[in-house]
Amino acid sequence: MSLRQGRFISFEGLDGCGKSTQIEKLANVLRAQGTSIVATREPGGTSAGEKIRQLLLDTSTSGLSSMAELALMFASRAQHIKEVIQPALSEGRIVLCDRFTDSTEAYQGGGRKLGSEPVLALHRILCGDLQPDLTILMDSDVAASVERARRRNKAQAGKNGRGRNDENRFEQESRAFFGRVRLKYLEIAAREPQRVQVVDARGSADDTHRKILEIVSRKLKLPAKTA
Repeated sequence: MSLRQGRFISFEGLDGCGKSTQIEKLANVLRAQGTSIVATREPGGTSAGEKIRQLLLDTSTSGLSSMAELALMFASRAQHIKEVIQPALSEGRIVLCDRFTDSTEAYQGGGRKLGSEPVLALHRILCGDLQPDLTILMDSDVAASVERARRRNKAQAGKNGRGRNDENRFEQESRAFFGRVRLKYLEIAAREPQRVQVVDARGSADDTHRKILEIVSRKLKLPAKTA
């Protein structure tokens, strides 16, 4: 990847751990201090990526092989990097991304039992080995997080009418699946301690926010000390 001026912060964790809330809180603080922010998500973030997201997360998608799922995740990501992430970094902006390749390694590599190697190989080929400057891994209780995600997605589907935009496909997986996802996340954090910072997200949203602000300020020397 070409030299970039901006900073790339990814947020990882189980569905329902509160990533979206924390990204919004951090973005508000940084914007208030005059920092140019791009907040985005995966899978998605682009027109093509959002179509892939709908295919991947909708419960009506059945019979999708684990390798096809893996390929679709990276198809969305490659477009996302080209269209959103790399241009923002080149402009000197801070990118806050809800999930990146660590999610694929955790969910497809761990949860689907594909292993880390195919994920990391595709990352090198399709993403140019782009890595976040900092990854916030929000560690949470498996059962509580998944139940929260299920309630949120079902409520959202109901609002949209007749089940449209149903994103419960992964939430239908077993607790054992999400246990493997969490363990793979912790394995990634142990492997890359300089990049991945684990935050206990079991407390209140405000408590978690304060922890994240402290990490962002310390690791990236950003003016994020004010809540």
